[in-house]
Amino acid sequence: MKRNHLTTTAVALTAALGLAACGAGNDASTATAGAASTPAATAAASSGSTPAAAASSTSNASLASTSSALLADNAKAHAEEGDPAYDAEDVVKVTLQDGASSASTQTGVQIDGDTVTISAPGTYVLSGTLTDGTIVVNSADEGRVRLVLDNAAVTNSQGAALNIVAADEAVVVLEEGTTNSLADGTGYDTSAEDAPNAALFSMADLTIGGSGTLKVTGNTNDGIASKDGLVILGGTVDVTAADDGIRGKDYLVVQGGTVTVTAGDDGLKSDNEDDDTVGYILLAGGTTTVDAGDDGAHAEGDLAVTGGSVTITKSNEGLEGANVVIAGGTSSVTASDDGLNATQGSSSGGGGMGGGGMANDGSQLVISGGTLVVDSGGDGLDSNGQTTISGGTTVVYGPTMNGNGSLDSNGGIDVTGGTVLAAGSGGMAEAPDTSSTQGWVQLGFSSNVTAGQTVQIVSGDTVIASFTAKKDYSNLVFVGDDITSGQSYDVYVGSGSLGSDQLATFSLGGSTDGATKVGSVTAGQATGGMGGPR
Repeated sequence: MKRNHLTTTAVALTAALGLAACGAGNDASTATAGAASTPAATAAASSGSTPAAAASSTSNASLASTSSALLADNAKAHAEEGDPAYDAEDVVKVTLQDGASSASTQTGVQIDGDTVTISAPGTYVLSGTLTDGTIVVNSADEGRVRLVLDNAAVTNSQGAALNIVAADEAVVVLEEGTTNSLADGTGYDTSAEDAPNAALFSMADLTIGGSGTLKVTGNTNDGIASKDGLVILGGTVDVTAADDGIRGKDYLVVQGGTVTVTAGDDGLKSDNEDDDTVGYILLAGGTTTVDAGDDGAHAEGDLAVTGGSVTITKSNEGLEGANVVIAGGTSSVTASDDGLNATQGSSSGGGGMGGGGMANDGSQLVISGGTLVVDSGGDGLDSNGQTTISGGTTVVYGPTMNGNGSLDSNGGIDVTGGTVLAAGSGGMAEAPDTSSTQGWVQLGFSSNVTAGQTVQIVSGDTVIASFTAKKDYSNLVFVGDDITSGQSYDVYVGSGSLGSDQLATFSLGGSTDGATKVGSVTAGQATGGMGGPR
């Protein structure tokens, strides 16, 4: 249904949306706000408090531990912080040169034309250029193979530039102050099982660290791929790939560094489906930026952000996994379909209808800390199971079409802490569960709030929250410390101003100068859509 645009002075909250209530317990009669807060949650921040401060003041320890419990069953990653460190007096130096590569010793290194093979554990410092050659690691012995890239550039038209066939563990060290590059060719055969399909390919656990720069170009398939685990500890890693950008089959962990990915398919990927303890992605530190043709980050198992900065600039679905956990860090997700998607099955190829009445598949979307901003064409936060929010600050610019909602959770939305502002279309709008202990308010509008207008939730003379629309919407959910079940709140729309501390176009506090009161809502009731409170 196409909504009429609102004018600044003619916005009205609906008393009845005129939409059929499709879910059990769904109350489409009023625009409302949520359930009673716990004593801890009612220690509300003042109107001048920052969104982050308000979120941290309500962090619920027991539910915050939900994120840890979800991740605890995963296999431990292989890497340790000290893995890239090496003794400069105990290295083999390999000089790369077309038709004339050489090594400081023949022990552990074999050179055949423009193929350099490393066959024993140790530390190897590689420098120079191969315009059409390859580095092969094939070490059957126990011990780490450490490759130090010291202004090394390798291009291989027939396959992987760096091909780790076998090693107990492989570590790629990016030497400080250096720029290194790896690129494969276009259209080589990757059809055989375990055939190299990336510019940097590894059959062994792979660690990347150091403080230099690595530019990887995957012209046929992936940029960086490990058939085991892959951990990035540091360095500047810039990947461009025809298919997936960075793939760790068993797991992919970003602990530090600056990682930039441009991918034709998934940006970050872990896709082992055979073992419940693997197939996970953990973004725990550093700065990660992804531009993806499909999912920004896709895990067959868990996907967690616990620290660092994560920016998905373009994607079909932003962050997708069987369980999705946001426990820390700063995340910004832009997606043409769902922003975050917790699902036991793949949803690649586009999303379907949202709504809280669909089947619960047991997946979990957990937000217990950090800041998260989502801009989605489909559902903003989508869980095919349950959604649990206990901390952090979340802002969702949701869909404009009624087939999706800013919040969509088949197993309900349990909120015990944190701050959430979610705006989107009204047709599939969903509110937190009535059993939630953090206060929430849901606003339904008779016609769209247009981009650029500011909506404010006010108690007496105090502005609780202010939000300026980036795109049109007709339904808004706000969760925060200062919302108490059963109380009435005034709603202002117009050109009011945000508070001084902002996350995207949302803040606690603000000023209603230039805004008009358009109605009032009562905490604890919900507007229509398919996904009402439980």
